[in-house]
Amino acid sequence: MAERSFAREVEDLRLGDGDTFRGEGILAITKALLQSGVAYVGGYQGSPISHLMDVLADAKDVLDDLGVVFQSSANEAAAAAMLSASVMYPLRGAVAWKSTVGTNVASDALANLASGGVTGGTMIIVGEDYGEGSSIMQERTHAFAMKSQIWLLDPRPEHECIVNLIEKGFELSEVSNTPVMLEVRVRACHMHGSFACKDNVRPAHTIKDALNNPKRDVNRIVLPPAAYEHEQEKIKTRMPAAIGFIRDNKLNEWMGPKESKVGIIMQGGMYNNVIRALQYLGLSDAYGNTQVALYVMNVTYPVIDTEVAEFCAGKDAVLVVEEGQPEYLEQAINTVLRRRDIQARVHGKDVLPMGGDYTAQVLLGGIREFLEKTEPRLLGNRPPAPDAAPVLNHPAVEKLKQVVPARPPGLCTGCPERPIFAAMKLVEEELGQHHVSADIGCHLFSILPPFNIGATTMGFGLGPASTSAFNVKADKRSIAVMGDGGFWHNGLTSGIGNAVFNKHDGVFVIVDNYYTSATGGQDILSSRAINKRRDTNNSIVKAVKGIGGQWVRQLDRTYDVGKMRDTLKEALTTKDEGPKVIVASSECMLNKQRRVKPQINKAIHDGVRIVKERFGVDEDVCTGDHACIRLSGCPSLSVKQLDDPLRDDPVAAIDNSCVGCGNCGEVSEAAVLCPSFYRADVIHNPSGWDRFKSKVAMSVIGWLQRRRDHRRPALEALI
Repeated sequence: MAERSFAREVEDLRLGDGDTFRGEGILAITKALLQSGVAYVGGYQGSPISHLMDVLADAKDVLDDLGVVFQSSANEAAAAAMLSASVMYPLRGAVAWKSTVGTNVASDALANLASGGVTGGTMIIVGEDYGEGSSIMQERTHAFAMKSQIWLLDPRPEHECIVNLIEKGFELSEVSNTPVMLEVRVRACHMHGSFACKDNVRPAHTIKDALNNPKRDVNRIVLPPAAYEHEQEKIKTRMPAAIGFIRDNKLNEWMGPKESKVGIIMQGGMYNNVIRALQYLGLSDAYGNTQVALYVMNVTYPVIDTEVAEFCAGKDAVLVVEEGQPEYLEQAINTVLRRRDIQARVHGKDVLPMGGDYTAQVLLGGIREFLEKTEPRLLGNRPPAPDAAPVLNHPAVEKLKQVVPARPPGLCTGCPERPIFAAMKLVEEELGQHHVSADIGCHLFSILPPFNIGATTMGFGLGPASTSAFNVKADKRSIAVMGDGGFWHNGLTSGIGNAVFNKHDGVFVIVDNYYTSATGGQDILSSRAINKRRDTNNSIVKAVKGIGGQWVRQLDRTYDVGKMRDTLKEALTTKDEGPKVIVASSECMLNKQRRVKPQINKAIHDGVRIVKERFGVDEDVCTGDHACIRLSGCPSLSVKQLDDPLRDDPVAAIDNSCVGCGNCGEVSEAAVLCPSFYRADVIHNPSGWDRFKSKVAMSVIGWLQRRRDHRRPALEALI
């Protein structure tokens, strides 16, 4: 396995009452699940929740001791469907995935789960991925929670609060017979903190108990007429029960002075940045002792009308801090106040940006503007605050943009996907441009320079399906690219199976790098490693042929650019009908280095003879045209300025980050560029024979150098 190991950290999950837990947010979340008596957990990896799945995998012994079932799901829909175990039985279950893309995939199962309702408490832990650091479309989970009436928890980023919300969240789910979502942002997942532990709780009702005593309640199944009754049950029973529980257990928090002319209502996840902004304004300390009244919504759906009304009563104005758009909470709060004829003015997106990260810097400007409009007295005698104007607009930054190019995300050094796209560029040079549908994963970076390949991306594993409309006779064929993770996620059926069924005459490239690399290197069905806990080494080629694929080619070394180019050309020009599938396989270099570097370092330390391959560029041969860089784009390929006054253009150079994959040389050879690349073998702990050969070689080289130096004056005289 290549995923990050938490083998040491998971031992802290055994801590009990009287102990203090210290660690990362994802470990605190796992500990809270065990303290809540969860019977089963599952999910699908994806930032920022990937490591939660890794923790659960490494904690198998702890889970087994408690009788907790862990299932690594094929995709988010499979994880959501897993929660059906809690529909008929009093089983507590939790699943996790990346939002909002994961929620989109899981939407059908979630909608059915929310309609029929649950008997046991269910929790969906959503890794909210919003803002400039995100890799997905900018949407929020809030809309889905409202659409299906699933209660949404957005805890204040503090371990004690998160753990408490998880424990209370299961109770809330059971009291209201409704699934609960817990959204945690990137910082909450990876922040470090502590909390007072409780003993882990074995599930009162286990999966085995459910199997041995099956139950069936047609009123929980989403079929007419029960489906019509579910809607009324949500309104008349579940929602009131949820509101009562949230209010009675004080899940939302009140801070600051009770009597205040102004206040701030915020999502729980925004608390830390709000406090930091108030610190800059001299209105709070780091511990939340604030001069402004705060209403922290650790539950953002449903909105508790009575709490909002009570908080706003007697205030001149309130500011709603709600990251992202549309302004769902702001609209809801306006509705609450207008229906109760409470005259507090509501500010929000008028002083804060409609979209984008609500960093402390952004909130500083918005809160200051709000207070200047509503209660300027609070801003008197405050320490100097940083300029609230966006840093990117600073004149120095603008000048820097003119000389420093934008740095888009790219493939890692030595990535085995890089030669695939280099081969595609070579084919493009010969056959012209083709329509290329990209997919979610590392290969998506081919859309950016230097490859500039790919026209669309529609979702994980949907690259092949994205070309389905192009199934017509034409002079060119469409190309779809999909990773092995996407293939097993849903691409086998929605992509390849669909293409076989419809006799799609396009080309489908499946990039097999042995892991779901982009999510952290988790093993999947086709991983080549032996995994004691899972069944790996299942062939993608056999799966494709098993559903009717006829034209299938397997390339076991993507770094062979020439072969890759020829195979692509064959697929694009063959007269064979139906889908043309190319499975291009090489291990993810990043995960390979994580795996082999410790082994190599240990071997070197133990005195074992180790040969490391390094590549370089002969600066005397390199012409400086940089075609190798344009076709490879490897981060280890750079440029070097020569001292030779007759050569103005910098030549190509390879830095120390090179991992010796050889792609740059392969590209040069396949493109017939130049012979300037060379390979050098660096030998650690050399043998006597190695030393003898090196001595002989250096003697010959020294003799040739002396001979050249001796002849140079005569040659210079002739010139």
